[in-house]
Amino acid sequence: MKIPLRYQVSEYDCGPTSLLNALNYLFQREEISPELIRNIMLYSLDCYGSGGAPGKRGTSRMAMMFLSNWLDGVGKTGILPVESRYLSGRDVRMDAHGTLVDALHRNGVAVVRLYLDGEHYVLLTGEKEGRVYLFDPYYLPDGLAETEIENTTDHPFHYNRIVPFSYFNRETQAPYALGSEAEREAVLLFDTRTKLTEEKAIEYFI
Repeated sequence: MKIPLRYQVSEYDCGPTSLLNALNYLFQREEISPELIRNIMLYSLDCYGSGGAPGKRGTSRMAMMFLSNWLDGVGKTGILPVESRYLSGRDVRMDAHGTLVDALHRNGVAVVRLYLDGEHYVLLTGEKEGRVYLFDPYYLPDGLAETEIENTTDHPFHYNRIVPFSYFNRETQAPYALGSEAEREAVLLFDTRTKLTEEKAIEYFI
């Protein structure tokens, strides 16, 4: 059984929420073990805020890299048919022939760090005709005011924003910009049972 993607419950848990949404998007609820949920929450929210407050700067790149490698290891043991790959730097760009879009076309998803009001994680679930379908876990009742971004609540299992390519590759701290190339990161995830090979990749349909 699939369930709707969820929103973060604080100002800080976009990272673990987006990782859990990735698993929720790819797998049936009955396939997701409590160990997966426990470890994602255990190893995220590891950054300290001002005054040394734990968790109040969200989740670090190191934690996301660790969790990506750990999830890939889970897949290799046969516990869950998951495959994960961590990307950083210039590999993280929105390009019709790039790694991110290729993953989406092969039935994968991507958890990416970008900017909203500060650094933020979202889940990319699809791409079509130069527009990216994503689920942003930060709940905004009225959506974003950006005129080129489509806000929707009609697809709770798949996405709540549709964003043009042009937003992502900016190196500024504007909404949905990936920011400085040197600091970019993404986690690609697949269900190995439904992952398309490059030869069989087809256009992503919503």
